[in-house]
Amino acid sequence: MAQTVCVLLSASDRKRLDAIASDRNQPSKYIERARVVLASEAGRPVQQVATEVDVSRPMVWRWQQRFAEEGPDGLLRDKTRKPGKPPVPAGTVARVVALTCGEPPPGATHWTGRAMANVAGISLRSVQRIWDAYQLQPHRVRSFKRSRDPRFAEKMADIVGLYLDPPAHAVVLSIDEKSQIQALDRTQPGLPIKPGRCGTMTHDYKRHGTTTLFAALNVLEGTVIGRCMQRHRHEEFIRFLNAVERAVPAARMIEAVVDNYATYKHPKVKAWLARHPRWTFHFTPTSGSWLNAVETFFSALTRQRIRRGSFHSIVSLQAAINTYLDERNAEPRPFVWTASVASIIAKLAKLPVASE
Repeated sequence: MAQTVCVLLSASDRKRLDAIASDRNQPSKYIERARVVLASEAGRPVQQVATEVDVSRPMVWRWQQRFAEEGPDGLLRDKTRKPGKPPVPAGTVARVVALTCGEPPPGATHWTGRAMANVAGISLRSVQRIWDAYQLQPHRVRSFKRSRDPRFAEKMADIVGLYLDPPAHAVVLSIDEKSQIQALDRTQPGLPIKPGRCGTMTHDYKRHGTTTLFAALNVLEGTVIGRCMQRHRHEEFIRFLNAVERAVPAARMIEAVVDNYATYKHPKVKAWLARHPRWTFHFTPTSGSWLNAVETFFSALTRQRIRRGSFHSIVSLQAAINTYLDERNAEPRPFVWTASVASIIAKLAKLPVASE
C-alpha cells in the first residue's frame, strides 16, 4: 500500500475531527484515526504523520483512504470481516458427548482427543472445546472401594462423631502404621531445577532396606507421635502403644481410631488393652481406611519427604522421618473434619453396587 490520496479538509470536517480528537469519551481508536487525518492535511509525508501520531505507515494510508471515501463517518466504524468457521452443529456436539460417556473405541480403554475427532469428523481442537464445555475428562479416572461391612454406618458414625464432637477430658488419636518404607538411593546425583528446566533424577536406584513407621495423630492438637521400627508385628505395636501411653497425660482418656489390621486384634494386644482401661479402640469399617485421619499425615510425609528423597541407609531414612516429625510438631495444625454422616452416606449412595 502507498499513499494515493491527498487529504483536504473543509472547515466542517476539521471542526468535527477536532471534536472527536478532543473527546475523552470516544474510544481511543476513533481519537487516533481523527489525529491521523488531521495530521495528514496539506500533503504532509506519511512517515512524518506516523511518527507524530505514533502509529504505523500502513495505518496512516488506510485511514487516509477511508476518509477520502466516506468522510468523518468512515472513521467511526470498522469494516465487517468475513465470518469465521461456522460453529459445530448441536447434533455433532451431542454425539461427541454421548460417545465420550459411552463405551471406548475397540481396543482402547478410553477415548482420546484424536480418536474422537476421527470418529466425529471434526478437528481435535473442537473436541477439546466440547470436553471443556461439558467438563469431560476421559483420560482421568478415580478409584473407589465400596465397603461391604454390615456395620459400616454404625462404625462410620462412631468415628465421625469423635472428629466432629470429641468427648470432654479425652484425647482422640488416629493410629496406623506405614509399612515397607524403602530406603532408596539414586545411582547418580540429580540436576537441580533451573528456569525452563525441571529437576532431574535417575530412574534406577539402590535398595538399602525398609522401615515401618507407627504414628498416632492427635486430632485436636495436630501433633504426631511416631516411632520407626524394623517390623510391624504385634510386638512392635505394643511397644508403640507403651510410648503413646507415656506421652499422654495420665488424667486423660484415650479414644483411638484404628483400622482392621490383624496386628491390632492380636490376643496380646487385647490383653494390653485390658490392663490399660483408659484406652478404647474404634475400628474403621472394612475398606474404610479413608476414615482414619492419620492417613493425611502419611500422605504429606510421602509427598514432602520420602518420594523424591535419596537415602544411603535405613538410618538416614529414619533420621529424615524423625526430622519431619519434629518439624511437624513444632508447628502443629489441628485436624479438621467437615463431612457429616448424612453427607457421606448420600455420596456413597451414588456409587454402583458390586454384584455378588
